[in-house]
Amino acid sequence: MKLWRWALVCMCWSVQCEAEDFTLPGAWQDTKLYFTAPLRWDGEDWLLFGGTVAAIGAAHELDGRARNHFAGKTPILDGKDPHSTRDALPAAALVGGTFALALAVGSGEGRNEAYRMLEAAALSGVTAEALKFAAGRKRPSETVRVDEWRAGGSSFPSLHATAAFAIGTVFAESGPDDYRWTRRLLGYGVASFTAYERLHGNAHWLSDVVAGSAVGLSTGVFVMHRQFLRNSPVAFNLAPTEYGGISVQLTYTPRP
Repeated sequence: MKLWRWALVCMCWSVQCEAEDFTLPGAWQDTKLYFTAPLRWDGEDWLLFGGTVAAIGAAHELDGRARNHFAGKTPILDGKDPHSTRDALPAAALVGGTFALALAVGSGEGRNEAYRMLEAAALSGVTAEALKFAAGRKRPSETVRVDEWRAGGSSFPSLHATAAFAIGTVFAESGPDDYRWTRRLLGYGVASFTAYERLHGNAHWLSDVVAGSAVGLSTGVFVMHRQFLRNSPVAFNLAPTEYGGISVQLTYTPRP
């Protein structure tokens, strides 16, 4: 396992112990809902999915040109990825910086935000690894052929881009609206920079990066939606009664 992945695991453990809204049942519930989400998609969701697939397809048509731009027509085919750890640092810095600042000022919400970043990175990372195994695509540093799939490779999608956009999305959309555009500039900027660096280092094809960005972005949105539901001031519960009926409970908790 890469050094940066071990670091991410360690960070996940430390934040989970501190995050005030972290519970194992809650994490398991999020996981189940995440991986079964397509079963509940409506027409708009499927339309968005189709548009994403089309964007990945369009990027695939440009894979060769993009690789030639960054690595030339005769790239070094050693299969090495010397900048893997370096390219993971910007997103890791977002998580670590958020967590450190939260500890410094005693902010429970800040710790929760760091946890949400890691949850998004973990969920999207599992998805990316599963897609890598299924696709088996060779990296541009391993072959000059654009379409070398099911060949034991690990190029599609980019895990770095996936995690960076998952973390960046949560960072960008968390917190009060006072600094929303500053957060978006930083969160999406870090993610975009990471994606660019993976192309610049000839570690991925363009379509790998586009696919990874889409997985990360959508996972970040999912995690933020789940957090919104947890923070909703209105709770609606159904429960059976001892007389065989159903009890309906509606709870409203005013926001401070």
